[in-house]
Amino acid sequence: MQELKERGAQIFTNPYVIQVDKFARSLKKLSDTFSKLEDYRATFTNEENDDIFERVTQKVCRECENREKCLGERRQQTYHMMREILCAVQDYGAELNVELKRRLMKQCLLAPRFLRETLENYENVRQKLIWNNKMVQNREGFAAQLNDLAKTLCYTTHELDAGIFEDEHLKKKIRNQLKKSGIKILSSVFYMTAQGKYEIHLTLKASKGHIVAMKELASEVGKMAGRIMVPGRGERPIIGDEYCTVACVEGARFHTIQGVAKIGKGSEKISGDTFLTSDLPGGRKGVALSDGMGSGERAFRESTMVVEMLEELLNAGFPVKTAVQIMNTALVTGREEVMFSTIDVAIIDLYDASCEIVKAGAATTYIKRKDEVEEVHSISLPIGALARLDIEPERRQLEDGDFLVMVTDGVLDTLPTGKQDSLMEEFICQVESQNPGEMAHHILNRVMEYAGAAPLDDMTILVTGIWKI
Repeated sequence: MQELKERGAQIFTNPYVIQVDKFARSLKKLSDTFSKLEDYRATFTNEENDDIFERVTQKVCRECENREKCLGERRQQTYHMMREILCAVQDYGAELNVELKRRLMKQCLLAPRFLRETLENYENVRQKLIWNNKMVQNREGFAAQLNDLAKTLCYTTHELDAGIFEDEHLKKKIRNQLKKSGIKILSSVFYMTAQGKYEIHLTLKASKGHIVAMKELASEVGKMAGRIMVPGRGERPIIGDEYCTVACVEGARFHTIQGVAKIGKGSEKISGDTFLTSDLPGGRKGVALSDGMGSGERAFRESTMVVEMLEELLNAGFPVKTAVQIMNTALVTGREEVMFSTIDVAIIDLYDASCEIVKAGAATTYIKRKDEVEEVHSISLPIGALARLDIEPERRQLEDGDFLVMVTDGVLDTLPTGKQDSLMEEFICQVESQNPGEMAHHILNRVMEYAGAAPLDDMTILVTGIWKI
């Protein structure tokens, strides 16, 4: 734990980091406790089998003339017969084999009733077992979320603590210079990101009756810091005569433009595919494509919920892998029916053009470079399919003029089997336009040549172009 930091000759303990670490450890212990509770069960326990036997014999054998014999000297044979019935039902369903039925009729005077009561009790206990396993699944999901949250808290807190620094010279320089422009600074915080980029957070106000454009303020602060600074994402456009806290961040070196082309199954207007493009904290761009199970309005609602949840988590600062795992748990937990969606996410760092790609059940992603097309594949299942997904981010370095092409399954499934990737590479290479929207529509038009009268599934193509500023 990074509890101690040294600044000059002073060594101190950051109480905020310590407190968050304690909180994270508590969450981790709670997660471990959940994980150690009752595990999944595929079969009944001996106690459950004994309970079924007692219930069946009390109800069926109570007035039978062979009661004393079947539950006395032949008790083990009776119990064994019931266990055979339970095993046969579990393996093959309610239809027992002829030999087992024959032995039951020979051994029991009330065989039809004995069988019926055994099957009814079996079904009751089986339902309890299903609910038990569902609770275990939900508990594992909560445990995983608690563990992910603990890791995120520690990572974020330590990153923030490590990035905050003091610069008295720059602090005085900014204060004095802005004072000349009629701006009073109450406090300032200097932060350096993991990529070595400056963020300067100022609590300030303009003198009474004056307003200052945020762009001009950021530019002025950048000149004093010796860096190109711009207003932070979503920052207010002007500074008035009331105190507010604003962020000036180092400007990115790259920018992106997105274009999309889509069509619904059977040429319907409603598609089960949903896409996302979002400016994220830290000078990053997020693009995502989700394909809901099935097609039409229901699939659209499912995929829309996924991308909205993803955007919320990414904007809150969760790493993309953790965000996808949290969404997966949310889809699995507490739902009777199985509903899943593919998710294809790319997070582009606009400072250095590095790209992190996370795919869960998604189709191939293509990267168009100047002289080649690279493929990025996924072998993981869609979110909602399992309680815990095995996903690992793929990292690629993009360059000025590269294009990221993301597609849903409906696009590739329309093309001939075994030729999907080669045809997609051909379609992508044929595009001469540098406009992402035109590129997406060109590719979709080529794919539609193989679709016949109407597409058999929803199809969406999302293209992201990246250029140096």
